[in-house]
Formats: sequence, structure tokens, C-alpha cells
Amino acid sequence: MRLTGTVSSGLGRAHVFMAQEHYQIQFKSILENEAWPGTLNIRVVGEDLAAYVALRNLSGVDTLDVSEEIKTNAAGIDISEINPLRVRGFLREGRSFGGATAFHATISSDGQVLPCAILIPDLTRHIDVVEVIATVFLRDHLDISDGDIVSLNLD
Repeated sequence: MRLTGTVSSGLGRAHVFMAQEHYQIQFKSILENEAWPGTLNIRVVGEDLAAYVALRNLSGVDTLDVSEEIKTNAAGIDISEINPLRVRGFLREGRSFGGATAFHATISSDGQVLPCAILIPDLTRHIDVVEVIATVFLRDHLDISDGDIVSLNLD
């Protein structure tokens, strides 16, 4: 599966979650190294949004706020070869940190390709935004900024 979208700014809060040791231990098993403490947001539309909704459905996250057309298109996408990886949530000092589902992928821009993972938190406000994690700061390594087009290929 391939998703293409536009780099966009997020809320700037992912680093709070990404830096948690409990998550980092799990990200290390997914990425084979510690994750950079932040996510890259990729906004998707059309068929790419339908493919992302199919991934969200596979991860068990409801996508109630999309059109019936997108839901129908998502249902027709073959995701049988895609392996979801569970990221367990935890409780620390009375604060709950939710779980997520990750999918191995690569991200590419202008001929550069880097390993990464798509991360779908169990609780998220994003419907049309793919959150990407990697071992490096992707904006610097790929020399990308808001508005640039990137592609994600799921392994």
C-alpha cells in the first residue's frame, strides 16, 4: 500500500508522548532503534484518505467523521498483507497514556527513502492526518517542510 500526502504542522504535543520510556522501549522493537521524540504529520485526501481509513479500521480506531464514499472505498482496499504492531498504553503517576497501532513503512521524498512507521494512536483527533515516527528528525533528513509532498510505502 502506498499513501501520498502533504507535510503539515501538528499541535506540537507529540514529543510529550514520544519521549516516554515505556513507548520508547516499544518503538525500539518496531524501528530497531529509539524513535526521535516527535511525529511528522502527513495530510491525505481522496484515495489516500480511503487507504488510511482502511488502516485505521485495521487498528480498531473508529473513523466516524468521514463520508460514506470514503468508508465504502476503504472497505474495498486489500489490507490482508499488512501487519499491525500493537503499542501498549500505560499508567504513570495517575496519568493514562493510551495505546496505539504501528505499521512498518518507508517514507520517500525527492529520491530519498528512509525507514519509518505509521503510528495510529487509539485516541486521536486526526482523521485525515497520518502520524509518522522514525529514528531521525524527518524534516531535516528529508529536507521537507509544510506543503511538501511525500510518499509512504507500507512493508
